[in-house]
Amino acid sequence: MLTGSYLPGTSVVHHAPVWLKFVILAAYTSVLLLVREPVVYLALSVLAVTGYAVAGFGPRVLAGQVWPLRWIVVLLTPLQVWSAGWYQAGLTIGSLVLAVAVASLLTVTTRINDMLDSMVAGLQVLRPLGVDPDRVALLLALAIRSIPVIATVLQQSQEARAARGLDRSLRALLTPTMNRTIRYAQGVGEALMARGLDD
Repeated sequence: MLTGSYLPGTSVVHHAPVWLKFVILAAYTSVLLLVREPVVYLALSVLAVTGYAVAGFGPRVLAGQVWPLRWIVVLLTPLQVWSAGWYQAGLTIGSLVLAVAVASLLTVTTRINDMLDSMVAGLQVLRPLGVDPDRVALLLALAIRSIPVIATVLQQSQEARAARGLDRSLRALLTPTMNRTIRYAQGVGEALMARGLDD
């Protein structure tokens, strides 16, 4: 989840090669998906907390990265409990939170430009197959930029809903959020067309 903003630091996590961070993230999330055992999740939780500590971040930074998930957890938990029971629900929610926490550790210790440059370099091998690494990087940059924008829109919609006394109305939250998100996407599309990047 690329919601975190880069936080400068001098730790070994900050200075680790970007490709190595991606490999570790891929391995971590693979274990989350393939090994659904509480003891493994406990060990992965310790690793996540240790990673933040080594990077020089305390519990507040870690909590700040997973806090945006609160509404997803609130909505997803009852559905998971109903369909699979408490045990599986706990594993599913736990894997989601851990995956976001570790993915966010990558974003708070790595500049966006460094991530994109690493992706472009890695995608060069696909150029003979017609893949344009620069366009892929542009797409990723737009996606990354859109996450905090949409998060801000959602927060503003929540505040507006509360101000109108409609705290329990899902429609009062989702309708303005969707409308503003669509307008934002249209604006981005128009900007790309104006620069000849729409093909």
